Order: sequence, then C-alpha cells, then structure tokens
Amino acid sequence: MQVQPYLFFNGCAEEAFAFYGRALGAEVIDVLRYRDSPEPPPPGMIPPGSENKVMHASLRIGSSTVMASDGHCSGQAAFQGFSLSLDFPDEQGARKAFDALADGGTVQMPLGKTFFSPCFGMVMDRFGVGWMVIVLP
Repeated sequence: MQVQPYLFFNGCAEEAFAFYGRALGAEVIDVLRYRDSPEPPPPGMIPPGSENKVMHASLRIGSSTVMASDGHCSGQAAFQGFSLSLDFPDEQGARKAFDALADGGTVQMPLGKTFFSPCFGMVMDRFGVGWMVIVLP
C-alpha cells in the first residue's frame, strides 16, 4: 500500500506546476485535461470555459509522486490540516528549496537548528500549500 498526496489547486494547477518545477525541480509526469476525458464532466462540476484545466496530473518531486488537479476551478485553493515534508542531506539544499518556496509565500518558522535537526523550517507557499523542510541528522 502507498499513500500519495492529491492537491486540488482550484484553477491554478499549471501555474503551481511551473512554480514547483523552478523551486524544487519537480517534473510533470502526466496531465489529463477535462477536454481529454472520454465522458463529459457532470453538470456543474467545472465552470464553462474550463475545458483546458487539469483534471488529473502527477508530479515527480525527488523520488516522490504528488498528484494534483484544478478540481472544480472555483478560485482560491484551501489547503488546511497538513504539510508536505521535504528532507535533504545537507543545509545548502534545504535552504535553496526553502527560499524558493518562500518566494511569494509566508515563512511560518524560519529555517534553523532545532533539537531534532541541524536545519528545519516551515513555509506556506504562494498557493497555500504548507511545507516542512528538514535536514535529517
């Protein structure tokens, strides 16, 4: 069994994919748009004109897969109650990723030494996704 996060960006998935590509080296593995579905979406699921939005996508971030969608294309995404954790072998990699994710976002806990890690911090990116960046001891 495997657990994979599935993020709903409510209309800005492609912008998020480009950002994660620059910030984390994320690679889009596959994309299925609403227009590509063999069946039309149920009435009211997506607003008219959203045919080119992302129905499903997979991103490779390091050795992990994160799945994503534009969802109902209803506007601002709301990510609450979780964070994605990125572990790094060294502070240089952690700092680079942290600073990139913080661009346009909000630092919740500055990157620094803790009792459990030589380098740990928390940031909410510009899309509202929470990230914990850690160097494992």
